[in-house]
Amino acid sequence: MDKIKTFSLVFLIIGMLSCSTSKKTTATALFNTTWELEYLSGPKIAFEGLYPDRKPKITFDPTTKRVEGNNSCNGYSAAYTIEGNEISFGEPGPTTMMYCGEGETFFLNTIKKVNTYRIDAEGKLNLMIDDIIMMRFKKIAKE
Repeated sequence: MDKIKTFSLVFLIIGMLSCSTSKKTTATALFNTTWELEYLSGPKIAFEGLYPDRKPKITFDPTTKRVEGNNSCNGYSAAYTIEGNEISFGEPGPTTMMYCGEGETFFLNTIKKVNTYRIDAEGKLNLMIDDIIMMRFKKIAKE
């Protein structure tokens, strides 16, 4: 009976450690990478029409807890928080004020609503509202 209890305890500890490692790996996969938007849910305008010249990009800084990038036209920076698979973005800081169409506004409005994230089997970053993918990014560079 003691062997069964010991085996069960060891199995439980290994299971808990593997879950903890998985969460850390997912969070750290966000860093040291520039992510480029490749999908955006909701707009009535085609993706290429929203971003004809340059697609939005983001980079997560684990030290400052800020995300930086561009929203296709203007640069931006905002605070972010991550807890498990929950994520939220603060208000973007000062940016340049060029007008480049509706893509910028749609990007900023969508990212403020996001509340969860997932990195899928293909290594793509999905920013979601609950379980609905709103934005999907691909890796374009490692720093």
